[in-house]
Amino acid sequence: MKKIVVFTGAGMSADSGLATFRDSDGLWADYRIEDVCTPEALARDRAAVVGFYNMRRREMLAASPNAGHRAIAELECAYDVEVITQNVDNLHERAGSSRVTHLHGELTRLRSERNPDLIVPIEGWEQPLDATAPDGALLRPHIVFFGESVPLFDTAVRIAAAADLFIVVGTSLSVYPAAALVRYVRPDIPIYLIDPGEPDTSAIRNANTHIRERAAVGMPSLAAMLLERSKG
Repeated sequence: MKKIVVFTGAGMSADSGLATFRDSDGLWADYRIEDVCTPEALARDRAAVVGFYNMRRREMLAASPNAGHRAIAELECAYDVEVITQNVDNLHERAGSSRVTHLHGELTRLRSERNPDLIVPIEGWEQPLDATAPDGALLRPHIVFFGESVPLFDTAVRIAAAADLFIVVGTSLSVYPAAALVRYVRPDIPIYLIDPGEPDTSAIRNANTHIRERAAVGMPSLAAMLLERSKG
């Protein structure tokens, strides 16, 4: 069974109504990274950081997977599929994808401020400010803040290197180290890019096809083609 690896970014969930970060009307137009998405911000104003991610969690729970998410999950009926995502929502899982690696963390989890490996689930959208982990430390959002290392990057590299087909959906390929994943795809492996804009393809050495559509349109179209091809 051929292995398809799908690498997704904010544009994947934009069609579900979740704001992207870098577009002109995105989240960073209303918030400063330094105020809500750094370790220093958490130490300086815990309430602002926790409140920001409470809002993101509330929006996520109100959203639904779109046709693009569902198309990726449907590929599992004919292919070995793994998803690597920069997104912190759970829409891939809710659409039915069974193997998802979250490079930048997950809104559905919290972790100990003392031990980054002590991770617990959160029910609902609201993290109380005084919530504590089993080790007694305060809990924080299980999010990779700016300035922090990406602990699952090596895992993602191994997944990307095993791909027989690599699909990039809804990412500008400008956020590192995540954007560097395209460099680890074997050189003979085709890459499909689904994005209405102009992702930075300077790191891509492989033959590639750019489908200039939003995720909810381009991904179902590509999935239909791949599923038809699997019957041959």
